[in-house]
Amino acid sequence: FFRTSRGVKLTAEGEALYQYIAQAYNFIQNGERRIAGMHQLAEGEIKIGAGDTLCKHVLLPHLAAFHEAYPSIKIQVTNRTTAETMTLLKQGEIDLGIVNMPASDKAVDVRELLRIEDCFIAGEAFRHLAARPMAWEELMEYPLMLLEKGSATRSYLDHFAERQGRQVKPEIELGSVDLLVEFARRGLGIAYVVKTFITGELRAGQLHEIQLKKPTPPRGIGLATLKDVPLTAAAVTFIQRIQMAQPVEGA
Repeated sequence: FFRTSRGVKLTAEGEALYQYIAQAYNFIQNGERRIAGMHQLAEGEIKIGAGDTLCKHVLLPHLAAFHEAYPSIKIQVTNRTTAETMTLLKQGEIDLGIVNMPASDKAVDVRELLRIEDCFIAGEAFRHLAARPMAWEELMEYPLMLLEKGSATRSYLDHFAERQGRQVKPEIELGSVDLLVEFARRGLGIAYVVKTFITGELRAGQLHEIQLKKPTPPRGIGLATLKDVPLTAAAVTFIQRIQMAQPVEGA
């Protein structure tokens, strides 16, 4: 450009260059506005991985509250096992995962959200077994119903049983905790489930806990994110909310 008595004016070269720069500058402004909107949570997306049970009992209550607070944020949930969720996280397919612990990977940071307890449950058909704590060898004489191999809950039980010198051989294997609960309610056997998630049914007497002389110890539910990878403002806010609302027991 060159100066005149009235200000400045573009040269012929300046006019030609401006036709290209103006369009690029508009794109930059639009990008800046979108980034600002994402930081202000006016738009954005969160991709979360979690198994069916964890999605229902841990994730869903927080998602409902988050969506009410930030309705413009898109939420995508992928239902997978803990092992599959960890793989999706490392592949960049999800931003964070809700996983069963123990879960470890050198590329993933797992922070405990809460502690849970597992237990064996039965319906009326096996209610008499709830009268006293049972030894493992006694329990093995009854029809057991477990989650399929590959699930974190099944692996946890199998490893614990091995440490007791036992091998768990279920008569029924299912892919859903809700199905295990229903099968137990109908008297088809004794199911191993997360006690923390069925306290209502136990209090109501719909199900009965079969106590063991040596029960499985409590374990954790964790929040998994990739190490050294920055999260979006929406993901950071969601993590902060879920950590504040769901403190680790005993902390």
